[in-house]
Order: sequence, then C-alpha cells, then structure tokens
Amino acid sequence: NYNNIMELKRVVVTGIGLLSPLGNDVASSWAAMLRGESGAGPVTHLDVSKFRTQFACEVKDFDISTLLDKKEARKMDPFAQYAIWAAEEAWKDAAFNMEKENPDRMGCIWGSGMGGLRSFQECAAEWALSDGTPRFNPFIIPKLISNIAAGHISIRFGLKGPNYATNSACAASSHAIADALNQIRLGKADVMLAGGSEAAVEAMGIGGFNAMHAISTRNDDPKGASRPFSKSRDGFVLGEGAACLVLEEWQHAKERGAKIYAEVAGEGMSADSYHITAPDPEGRGAEKVMRLALEDAGIQPQDVDYINAHGTSTQLGDTAELMAIEKVFGTNNHLRISSTKSMTGHLLGAAGALEAIASILAIRDNIVPPTINHAADDVDEAINPELNIVFNEAEHTPVNCAISNTFGFGGHNACLVFKRVD
Repeated sequence: NYNNIMELKRVVVTGIGLLSPLGNDVASSWAAMLRGESGAGPVTHLDVSKFRTQFACEVKDFDISTLLDKKEARKMDPFAQYAIWAAEEAWKDAAFNMEKENPDRMGCIWGSGMGGLRSFQECAAEWALSDGTPRFNPFIIPKLISNIAAGHISIRFGLKGPNYATNSACAASSHAIADALNQIRLGKADVMLAGGSEAAVEAMGIGGFNAMHAISTRNDDPKGASRPFSKSRDGFVLGEGAACLVLEEWQHAKERGAKIYAEVAGEGMSADSYHITAPDPEGRGAEKVMRLALEDAGIQPQDVDYINAHGTSTQLGDTAELMAIEKVFGTNNHLRISSTKSMTGHLLGAAGALEAIASILAIRDNIVPPTINHAADDVDEAINPELNIVFNEAEHTPVNCAISNTFGFGGHNACLVFKRVD
C-alpha cells in the first residue's frame, strides 16, 4: 500500500472517449446501454459462413477519414485507428490549453490483447501465396505491434511523458489505467491518457476462440447470445472498439477548472496462478484483487454501490466471479452488480477501459446499466439469488462508489475503484 510509504497525489478523470459496438462516441454508447440494446449481429466485413460462430459485436459506420488522411490511415491497423478515434474524443472532452501545459508531464499508457491482427493475417496470407521472394510492406511491423497505438496517441497530441503499452489479454486496458493512476500518484506525471483498443473480429480471432470453445455459437439469436449469469450461457460474444480515459492530478485539474467525472481511488492486481484459460474455480484470484483494490482505495466493502462485473457469459468465469464477490461483499442490500458485456460483447484488451467508463457514468448519473438477455426460467442455481444482479432494465439508484473487474487469459486480474468527487 503506497499510502503507508508516502502521501500520494489524488487522481481524477477529466475526459472520456468511446468507440463501441453500441455507438461511435460516449453519449450514444451510454444511451444504448441504458436502453438495454445489444450491439451484436452477423459479421459483415469477412465471410464466416464456414465458422461455427458467424456473429460478433462490430463497430458500425466507422470512418477514420474524418480524422486521418488516407495515406496516414493505411499505415495503421484498425486497432490503432480505433485508439486514435477514442483518444480524440477524450482529449477534446478534457479541453486542455496546451500553451499552459508541460508536455513532458503528459503521457499515454494503452492496452491491447491482440494488436494488429488484421495486418498480421493479411501479410501472412500474401506470403503464403507468394513464390517465396520476400516482399513485405515496410509498415507491417509498426502496424501489428501492440504498443504502436500508444505511440500514435503520443505523436498526435504531443505527449512527451511516460509512454508504453500493457498486454495482459482481457485485463490489458485496466492495467493501463492502473499504471497511469500510479504514474500520477507518485508525481511522475500530471496527465495521462489511458485505455485500450481491439480489432479482433477477424478469421484468426473468431476461429481461434471457436477452437477453444470460448465464444457463443448462438447464430440464430446473435443479440441474445451474450447472457451473463444465465444458466443457458454458452460463451462470450467477440466485440471490438476502443475506450480512453484522461487521468489528471487533482490539484492540476482544479487549477485549470476542468470538468471532473470521478476520482480514481485505487487499483488492485493479482494472478490466479491456476490455468492458462480457466479461472480458479473458487474465485481466489478475483477475491484477492478486489480486496487489494479496496485496501488501496482506503474503503470498506460496504462503501461500494456498484460492481461492473467481468461477466463474460462463460460457464466457469461467471460463477467464479460471483463466488468471489459474495466472499468480499456478502449480500448487502444496496450493492448492485451488472455486466455490460451482455450489450457490448467482449472487447478483450479494450474491455476494462470501456467498463471503467460505464462505471464512471453510473456514478455521474446514479444509474446502473443492465445485464440483458436474462429470462425468469433461465436461472443458474449455482448463483446466490440474494446477490443483487441488475437484469434486463437499468436501475436508478445512488452510486457514489463503483468498482470494475477484468480478468484475462493467463490468470491476470485487475480491479479499479472509482468514487464520486464532491
């Protein structure tokens, strides 16, 4: 606990940006979540007719040409384009006057689980069909490396402070936010852009997850396929997009009159140390990471009003997470739980940042987004009915503190704590 060593600086969120399967900005994505809409549908940009899964949560009507010229865009994989899009909205939202800022104290940490998957696939396919003569696009390496999104963001906004990438599968962008939080808390930066992006709705993404039986095959009902905590759940729905948060030192934000969404009060990190893809069946890693996050934030379990669960809609994962939540929080009657993945699908390395934004907006608006696709006759008997899972419709309720859970293949766990700022 850093607080036992030194006095840490407080950190707040002053800008947010989203590109999601529900909308191409924060406002439209949040409104769709509160309406309980699904972003799932048949895959449109490649032929998946021979795949066991033929649907996903794709972004819609995305046109990077409004931000980048064609020459620059061609140098970027979609995951980097998505990153620029979300970062642009967050940057404008934070409204910095760069004539008054020190770019040496502004940075970016960005997460992605897969990086430039489409670029890798296209290059590999071209090579396989060639006569063996090495003819490679000179931009192939900077298109596929997962750190390049952080580099593009730093170049676009002139950020000369800490700049790197996190890669911990589905926990990647939560780890990016946690690292950005600590850079500011320890006085190494004043402003950090943090988030994640993913563009894995590709043949290797769908085919790979099919091969490990991780994603739903409910092709007859794509919008109903992501159904966290329901008995009939059969895997997650692959999603894509990007999410960006602007984290800022509290006093720095106050002095420039910034709009403040919430305080980033703490973080926790742990490892299951159990299996490369399956969670600890007792939820021990998830339990540990939530306890660490609460300790880091200096709060008690009863202080938390909402948990944005990892809730992927897998049989093992959902049960283990709720088991861990019950161990930490009991069944207190004001705590609400929901999984927004029921609507957005699973954005892999970008999931944590998207769900962090959902947690922050729940605090701002005193409303908990729902877990959709749950039926009264589809109850999982392994889940304690006393847990207050918000099903099907958003619930208006006081939310002063929210936590967001993310757990990645490899046993990587991250938990973020957000609090209302008076």
